[in-house]
Amino acid sequence: MKKLTSGSLILALGCGLLSAALAQTAPAAPAAAASAAPATPAPEVTCFESRKGASEVVKKDLSPGLPNVKCSSRTGAVLWWGDPFDGTVPMGDVPLLTKIPAGKAVVKPRTEKLNLLAACGTGCHNGVIPPTLPTTKKPTPIPTMEAMLPDAKNFQHGRGGIWCLDCHHTTQRNKLVDNFGDPVSYDQPQLLCGKCHGDKLRDWRDGIHGKRIGEWASTGKKRWFTCTECHNPHNVQDGMRNRGFIQIAPEAPPQLPHGMIDAKHELRHGVAH
Repeated sequence: MKKLTSGSLILALGCGLLSAALAQTAPAAPAAAASAAPATPAPEVTCFESRKGASEVVKKDLSPGLPNVKCSSRTGAVLWWGDPFDGTVPMGDVPLLTKIPAGKAVVKPRTEKLNLLAACGTGCHNGVIPPTLPTTKKPTPIPTMEAMLPDAKNFQHGRGGIWCLDCHHTTQRNKLVDNFGDPVSYDQPQLLCGKCHGDKLRDWRDGIHGKRIGEWASTGKKRWFTCTECHNPHNVQDGMRNRGFIQIAPEAPPQLPHGMIDAKHELRHGVAH
């Protein structure tokens, strides 16, 4: 019996040593292998700054923990900017805005997003005006144009008084044109729009019309939103109110502080009349 017990003890010790040796040479656990695998990139988040389809921006980190924008999950619009001047350039000269210090007025360039127009100028128009101009100002889009610019078929700008080449340069398809025939950059559409909409240009210059973000001080640096960032020039009567904006669902109201049952205090004016 003692001999059997001794043999069993020797066998157990031998199996223990063999198990330890195998554990040291065994491959890494599946969990460790999984942690070494490359992480799946997060899906790209895009939201619009002022007009859906014309002012989209991709969410990214400007620095760790500081995104460039915060997007609304309800409307798809930008709610907050981490840096209002990210991706902007100096706006350039604007009539009656010469008193603004250099570099204090900036815009986000859109020309780089409009490569289709430059391709049109070389691929089809080849830098020349149409061989025969129409007898009316009603655009007649060909199938190719209609596919690229579907809103041109239902052109609503000017109530029939203008057509494409009143705003687009005849030979430089990647430029607009003012009333004097001079080319205008897509980054400064106010130089074109203001020729007809002088009252809106005046209000835009004074900060009454349009949108700006940036520093609070009147002399501070600001990003100016230009005309076509907010308005679709081909379909200016869009939306239920026929005023150029498609209505979007508003953000949910903010939550009341704990213990407050309603917000009736906001109906009372803070200063006695």
